[in-house]
Amino acid sequence: MCTDLSKERGKKADQIKGGLRMTELTVREVVDALAEWGGASIGEADRLLAGEPATAVRGIAVAFTATIGAMQEAADSGASLLIVHEGAFYSHENDPAAWLACAAFYEEKRRRIARSGLAIYRCHDTLHRCHLDLITEGLIRELGWQRCVARHLPAASLIELSEPMTGEQVVKHVKQLLGLDRVRVAGNLKVDCLRIGLLVGYRGGGKLAIPLFDRYGADLVLYGEGPEWETPEYVRDLAEMGGRGAIVALGHLESEQPGMKLLTERLQALFPGVPVSFCPVAPALRSL
Repeated sequence: MCTDLSKERGKKADQIKGGLRMTELTVREVVDALAEWGGASIGEADRLLAGEPATAVRGIAVAFTATIGAMQEAADSGASLLIVHEGAFYSHENDPAAWLACAAFYEEKRRRIARSGLAIYRCHDTLHRCHLDLITEGLIRELGWQRCVARHLPAASLIELSEPMTGEQVVKHVKQLLGLDRVRVAGNLKVDCLRIGLLVGYRGGGKLAIPLFDRYGADLVLYGEGPEWETPEYVRDLAEMGGRGAIVALGHLESEQPGMKLLTERLQALFPGVPVSFCPVAPALRSL
């Protein structure tokens, strides 16, 4: 059962300049501190997936999602709290659907979580609601484009390169800095790119991505994932009619994991007396 901390938030952690007090730090206090980043409200997707709000925090581990490997690494590190961006049971909704609740594997994973002794908190909406979407900020930083930001939109950022790069050069740059073996592309990668649109996670659908070309003049759009019959088909038609424009689909995890790496660093600064570690997760999908 997921715990909705937005309905039972207790007394806020005592705040001091440069961080929070370390005496008997609890899961609830960590969650309250995170909520401040998103405007002092906990998002609908943000839930305590395992453990209790009063659990003492001996250490914090951060991962993109609660894979078996990430949970084991977190427990081995001595952490008592694992903070993840995506849920533990294969759905954006935190409470599993009926078809999953009756699956034997679902119960086995619940038992493994219980045996790990970890409290698991999903921090999703809060990070996207920061003044600057922290997940997007992490990707921008990982790509070395902090000084190239031209504009932040509610769901996207626009990058203005100081010198043009072809789409192929952008792909090479992205793969190298993110450590990726492959990405998926569509459109014309031969043309020079100066303005790049950036969308993390599941924001690659036509409603969000296509206006970056039409309204904001993007030459290329990088995103995590989205419906394949929307933006990819748009840039295919664009290329076949002699237009410019291309997309690079990184993958959901690949686009958002840098943001969780940045979250780790922010937590280290916020709780200097508590060990905070990052548990990288490999993409679930492989290309053969």
